[in-house]
Amino acid sequence: MIYTALVPVKSLSTAKSRLAAYLSQQQRETLVLDMLHHVLQVLLASRLFERVSVVSPDTRVLEFARFWDAQPLKEEQHGHNTSLHVAAVREQAAGATAILTISADLPLLRISDIQGMVEQSRQHAVVLAPSQDGTGTNAILMCPPLAVPYLFGLNSRERYQQAARQRKLNSAVYTSIGLSMDIDTIADLQRLRDEPGTGERGSNSYCSSHERYIRKEQATVFKNVFKCMNFET
Repeated sequence: MIYTALVPVKSLSTAKSRLAAYLSQQQRETLVLDMLHHVLQVLLASRLFERVSVVSPDTRVLEFARFWDAQPLKEEQHGHNTSLHVAAVREQAAGATAILTISADLPLLRISDIQGMVEQSRQHAVVLAPSQDGTGTNAILMCPPLAVPYLFGLNSRERYQQAARQRKLNSAVYTSIGLSMDIDTIADLQRLRDEPGTGERGSNSYCSSHERYIRKEQATVFKNVFKCMNFET
């Protein structure tokens, strides 16, 4: 089985607009890049993927992706789902037999989350990781690639499951805080601040040294964000 990963990222100019009342444009862009860096670190450290690619229309994002050892893929079509379809077709043509498509804003993502999804994919054609409210989708692992079409958007979890049933494909849902905790609003940041696994206190002796390094780095990132927002840390 040849696994690859796709990480879609919007243009930095429109980064996290719902946080505009709390963070400056530069702070929002930094937040997006910090979270992307974290997600890429986790994917690469898992050593489960032949390639990890970032799909974006933003040249700065792609430059950072290359610097962080990911494959930059210029968004060739407008629209989230259409651009991902094009990227997945390219990955499949290059030999991928399974593709994980995952959000770039998962600050609590852990290597164990990725391992869990891959393990479930050995028994299920479609593995979904739902968003915090359970209706959206933060990651989907399909084996084979494009087993169902990309349906990110409103109520995507239900629509993905329906698409799998229509094609008589078995699907599974993998739930974890690392895969569900995405950052879009001030409430998300407040939940992140209060999450027991956030920051250095979330590190423990059961983590690999690499994962402890990743957690320590993320603690610094969000300590700075919380400081900007006058949160207590």
